[in-house]
Amino acid sequence: MGDTADLPHAVFLGKAGEPQFLDLKYANRHGLIAGATGVGKTVTLQIIAEGLSQAGTPVFVADVKGDLAGLSQPGEMKDFLAERAETVGLDPYPMAGAPVRFWDLFGEKGHPIRATVTEMGPLLLSRLLDLNETQEGVLTLAFRLADDEGLALLDLEDLRALLTEIAGRTKALSAEYGHVSRASVGAIQRRLLTLEEQGAEHFFGEPALDLNDFLHTDEDGRGVVNILAADRLMQTPKLYATFLLWLLSELFEELPEVGDPDRPKLVFFFDEAHLLFDDAPKALLEKIEQVVRLIRSKGVGVFFVTQNPADIPDGVGSQLGNRVQHALRAFTPREQRVVKAAAETFRPNPEFRTVDVITQLGVGEALVSTLKKKGVPGVVQRTLIRPPSSRMGPASEAERAAVMARSPMGAKYDRPIDRISAHEILAERAERRAEEEEKARAREAQEARETRRAGKRAPSTTAGRPRRRTSRRQSVAEAAFKSAARTLARELVRGLLGGLKRR
Repeated sequence: MGDTADLPHAVFLGKAGEPQFLDLKYANRHGLIAGATGVGKTVTLQIIAEGLSQAGTPVFVADVKGDLAGLSQPGEMKDFLAERAETVGLDPYPMAGAPVRFWDLFGEKGHPIRATVTEMGPLLLSRLLDLNETQEGVLTLAFRLADDEGLALLDLEDLRALLTEIAGRTKALSAEYGHVSRASVGAIQRRLLTLEEQGAEHFFGEPALDLNDFLHTDEDGRGVVNILAADRLMQTPKLYATFLLWLLSELFEELPEVGDPDRPKLVFFFDEAHLLFDDAPKALLEKIEQVVRLIRSKGVGVFFVTQNPADIPDGVGSQLGNRVQHALRAFTPREQRVVKAAAETFRPNPEFRTVDVITQLGVGEALVSTLKKKGVPGVVQRTLIRPPSSRMGPASEAERAAVMARSPMGAKYDRPIDRISAHEILAERAERRAEEEEKARAREAQEARETRRAGKRAPSTTAGRPRRRTSRRQSVAEAAFKSAARTLARELVRGLLGGLKRR
């Protein structure tokens, strides 16, 4: 890592009446880059990432369209860029790329990013699987059972195996953990299959991402720009949003408290931010708001990038102190309301009406308001955004491959690891149970065979004894006894009858 003592302490954004800067001391107070399609949001993101990197602050950004890969390559000087640089007073204006590392959940256009199922947790995984409340309860039970029985949940195979185990033990588990229905387990299993079809199995596993690998600087002290290839990921927007929220949550959980440093430890750009909040349940929105509110004390700044500033809930939007608003269109009553709401988030400038200017901005222009001394929002300024020093546009496959070949992350993450976890442990348990059941059946069968053989060989209880003659003829004593008994009975009957007659 190089010496960062002489690096700048502000990012030059452009020029209004005077130069406009993003003060690094307040860059962890979060921000918003908004505007309609094609008005310059990507370039604004690019120049902020360049400036942060130059100041020694690492950056993480999702490359939704593929354009941001150009950050790794020097720009090509063109007349309109030189003219813009001269207009805003950017002198010197060097053409230079930033130190970049490419990442990709699918491992195709960058180093794989993986997390374990346990790290994702039941809340975010339920959001990813779009589970209802009952199914979420069953999934939470699965995580609890894994903890209680020492089962490591690393990949989706582990989770499937655990759910199969739960389905076979519903009666016992219901008594201990609460009602568990096989129908809910089956529904979760089906959702997991859908998730796998979307390619999520590439994300779950090991080696899991070490977040410290996002916090590096190069030998010149420039912060590394971590670029996530998100063009394919955007085809499954829920996976995209859940992954980035997981990443924020992990940063919040793992990084130590640093208060308000002179510059952030990391700045995180969340492009297509509306995907994070669309159809999010209340519990998840509360978690997002909590993470955004508290993560700044870990030295992490978050910039949301979206077309419509109304996409950001009020609880989150109120925490975004640095704002860059590009042009919005206002052709419909709804769009007019959006423009009015966006204008009201800025500290007014007496020289113009913000609500009017938002619809008049040209490409490469923006309304800029950043935090000033003591964190006070600056007066909104109509600003001409500076041109980037890196390439505006994608990197070629060869250029991307060259960057990846130089990266030390390949040796650490490119090869997956499959260690013993829940799937193997439960398979071994099932095999042992099957063997024990087979042995028990074999013992029972053997005992039955021995019993049958013993029954055939067993001697009769009268064996060896002379058989008694059985005769229907009575002995003399038996006959005499029976005759006396009959005589006595007749005499008793006569006595009784005679007594009755005498009466």
